[in-house]
Amino acid sequence: MNTGVPLHGGPDADGVPLHDLSTNANACGPYPPALRAVRAADARRYPDPACTALTVQLAAWHGVAPGRIVPAASGSEFIQRISTAVALLAGPGAAMWQPAHAYGDYARAAQAAGLAQAEDPARAALLWACDPSSPLGQPQAGLADLAAALRPGQALVLDMAYEPLRLEGALALDAAALDRAWRLVTPNKALGLTGVRAAYAIAPQGADAALLARVRALAPSWPLGAHGEALLQNWATLPAHDWLAGCRATLRGWKARQVALLRDAGWRVEPSVANFFVAAGACPESAGGRFDMQSMLIEWRRSGFKLRDCASFGLPGRVRMAVVAPEVQDALMGTLREAT
Repeated sequence: MNTGVPLHGGPDADGVPLHDLSTNANACGPYPPALRAVRAADARRYPDPACTALTVQLAAWHGVAPGRIVPAASGSEFIQRISTAVALLAGPGAAMWQPAHAYGDYARAAQAAGLAQAEDPARAALLWACDPSSPLGQPQAGLADLAAALRPGQALVLDMAYEPLRLEGALALDAAALDRAWRLVTPNKALGLTGVRAAYAIAPQGADAALLARVRALAPSWPLGAHGEALLQNWATLPAHDWLAGCRATLRGWKARQVALLRDAGWRVEPSVANFFVAAGACPESAGGRFDMQSMLIEWRRSGFKLRDCASFGLPGRVRMAVVAPEVQDALMGTLREAT
């Protein structure tokens, strides 16, 4: 289980990258109405701590009872919260299961909550799924079977951070299977506003009452600020999803071009159904005869490009790249050619 400092894409100690391919934000964004709403949000006053109107809006958008909506300060905050809630209810010896390659906050939250990491999902009280997955951007293998095999006392959380940016295929869960899982929705990537931290979860149909109560009890007094509330209000609208449909069409074309450029340059690109992918290769070796990914990432960063090192995901020697606009692709390829 990863115990180190959390690693994320985006700005770092060197500031904001000129060209950031290290996050999975929608390169077509930001969504203009959401950006205007965030800028106009009234930060002079406290928001409604119960998120009353927003909860009703989100429930109507998803066709669920308002009691199933759980606002959260961010996806990562909810990951911490439900991990703690499961650990408190399941007691000593309880475990968490996650896919082989997964977002590091699942394991970090489990460790902080005292949950062991199980190799077998049948032995876990808390199970994580992400589809499309991070970092690979692939459908999660066996997801339908995982949902079907859930037993009383187990909680499956489906992280849907990348579902709005799925460029191929569809989620392999029907409505009944979705209703068995907790769904974690974090729209800031899809709307191109990753700096606004806001999310919500949809509790399962007939959710364990004790777990739902504990998750709510562990929430901060104000789970959302005015800016996060504005983001989510704009997310749950038809115009936002019409805009997203157009973005997906654009991103498909951009992705095909970006992958072709990399493959022509000798890179190996892993399959992906999302607006990001994992790639490797076509890089010089160090003096010792081995490829030094860290040195190359530093060199690319100095040239204005930030890519995500996949070593923390258990995929050393590979990088994760977001799909970007053609002009950024061309600049990136120029930098990669200089590096080789």
